[in-house]
Amino acid sequence: MLNIENVHKRFGQIHALNNINLELKPGLFGLLGPNGAGKSTLMRTLATLQRPDEGVITFEGADIAKDPDVIRRTLGYLPQDFGVYPRMSAEKLLHHIGVLKGLTNKAERQEQIDQLLAQVDLRKHRHSSVASYSGGMRQRFGVAQAMLGNPKLLIVDEPTAGLDPFQRQRFLDLLSEAGEEKIIILSTHIVEDVRALCPDMAIMGDGQIVARGAPEDLLEKIKNSVWRKTVGKAVSVEMKEKYSKKILSTRYLMGQVVVSVLSDSQPEAGFVQDMDPGLEDTYFANLYGLI
Repeated sequence: MLNIENVHKRFGQIHALNNINLELKPGLFGLLGPNGAGKSTLMRTLATLQRPDEGVITFEGADIAKDPDVIRRTLGYLPQDFGVYPRMSAEKLLHHIGVLKGLTNKAERQEQIDQLLAQVDLRKHRHSSVASYSGGMRQRFGVAQAMLGNPKLLIVDEPTAGLDPFQRQRFLDLLSEAGEEKIIILSTHIVEDVRALCPDMAIMGDGQIVARGAPEDLLEKIKNSVWRKTVGKAVSVEMKEKYSKKILSTRYLMGQVVVSVLSDSQPEAGFVQDMDPGLEDTYFANLYGLI
């Protein structure tokens, strides 16, 4: 069990974490929010790389600020920016990280490394320097090192950034398989990743949790309230002003602009009700304070 109670973190005048409260049990938890929302700050705080200014974080009943090793011993962490030693091969670096994680039995450590390299499709590159990897390959290596040691708590910050569609799906499947036994926090701004994997989620904006619940429950709150209309670019500018307090999003489609509005009734002629809105719609609705 991971409990986050009344956590605050400030950097000068920036209130990066503002009264964060979460209780997490084993399973996949999605933390969704735009860049700058405070997601990475929260992840770094949970990984004990920095201390909260206020509040308490406990893991299995122990205060991680007072006893950081209680979480470090069983933590897998993939930060947004993953650094490596410049001249070490993937296999040697995983051995090094494994020893740091307490995997002292070489045979057992080798077995885990072989399995993980296969799962992230890096087996044939195992003897290459990780510093020579492409961005996507390095991200896949980061996934492997985070999973090493079978951690009870796995924190992955923007894990599918830089992955092609095939590798992205492969990684999501890997997370899904592991999610039954451990707490996995998936921090991302990619809505589809959360919808596909997480039975529980939170939306974060400006350092605060603005919504929490199962994706389907959050979608229920905007059911029958999303309307869309396709217009020209000039008209879309006028509509943004007219419906400034109801606009969910605007997106280009084949030279036109699809305007999405949250409303209990048809805003005006030409708007069509979307009977199957997506998680992106409830994401924007909560982020912009429309519900």
